[in-house]
Amino acid sequence: MSNALDALIEIFTWVGLGGGILLAFVAVVLVLADGTWVPTRAVVEHAEGGRVVRWFDEGGGVNEAPLAPHDDARLGDADMADIFYRRGSAHRMRLTRSSPSVRFVSLLAAGVLGLGAVSFIASIVVLFVQG
Repeated sequence: MSNALDALIEIFTWVGLGGGILLAFVAVVLVLADGTWVPTRAVVEHAEGGRVVRWFDEGGGVNEAPLAPHDDARLGDADMADIFYRRGSAHRMRLTRSSPSVRFVSLLAAGVLGLGAVSFIASIVVLFVQG
């Protein structure tokens, strides 16, 4: 039983630390690819194709983006909204600062790294308990 436990802890340690580092690297690449999103206040208006949001960017230009159905449902009947627009890219906005995929991969990396760290500590404890 002891050898099986040692092997299981060893596997979790290597998979946790190796996989966690790989996922953390992927998360950093996704953050860099996502770009910079700037907070601003936007006006929500009704247009022919549905509701749109309009805002002023850092350079004073006026931007407009249609609301996706899930964003429209989240805003409800609001006339104003706090949004984030992508710097350097016209007509792109979202309601959250970070992308859901970036958030998911980052949390997954943290969880897998945590599993590896706990397994590493458990292997040291088992080493001293058996010795």
